[in-house]
Amino acid sequence: MIASSTLQCLFVALILFLHAVESNNPKSDQDSVGGCSGVPGIPGSPGHNGLPGRDGLKGDDGMKGTKGDRGDKGATGKTGPKGSLGQRGSIGPMGIKGEKGIKGNLGKRGEPGPQGENGTDNSIYWKQCVWKRNDHKDTGLIQECVFKKRHSSTALKVAYAAAMRVYCSTGQCCGRWYITFNGAECSGPMTIEGIVRMSNSRDDPLRHRQIEGLCENIPSGSITVAVHVGNCKGYRSSDRNSGWNSVSRIIIEEYPQSQT
Repeated sequence: MIASSTLQCLFVALILFLHAVESNNPKSDQDSVGGCSGVPGIPGSPGHNGLPGRDGLKGDDGMKGTKGDRGDKGATGKTGPKGSLGQRGSIGPMGIKGEKGIKGNLGKRGEPGPQGENGTDNSIYWKQCVWKRNDHKDTGLIQECVFKKRHSSTALKVAYAAAMRVYCSTGQCCGRWYITFNGAECSGPMTIEGIVRMSNSRDDPLRHRQIEGLCENIPSGSITVAVHVGNCKGYRSSDRNSGWNSVSRIIIEEYPQSQT
């Protein structure tokens, strides 16, 4: 059925048309009077989609948004392979000394070590030779004393004590008493000796005197220690006496270690 509004429009259009025919000017009438809208036509088929357009210009960056809430902790990942050893760093400064630790338990007793070399005895080994004789020799051997030296690294101390004198009625005279070891004077470090000198005296100066010293670098074994008398350097022979009416003695001591 046709709607009433449509019928009304058709009726008005018919009247206008007839009026125009009578006035022979259909155009002016059509312009002065609006017509009714026609019935809508049937919709056509949709057209094909057009080609995609080009990308538009990049827009400006938007404002930074607010920080979101922290997410939940993720699951622990698998341990990766061990990396290669890095270069050794420089030694750092010495740290503060730590506190003394707790004393540990006593360890097991170790096995006995190899036997060491024989050491030297710290005790002093000595010998004394004594005699009572008025010896008038001006030069030569006065007395010997044999000593058994135990170690080559030790030193020997020798002391000779006796009444000794030189005599000359005119000029000057000098006598030298000295010690030998197996016939040779000491060279480590120097000789052991003593001198008595007189000048233009009719006196007979018999007095008790003593000479002593240490000698090193003497090998171990049997050592003949002897006292001799002789001339001082630059002096001729003179009247000498050793041990007049008194006890003479040689004391020999072996010291465990020499010191310089």
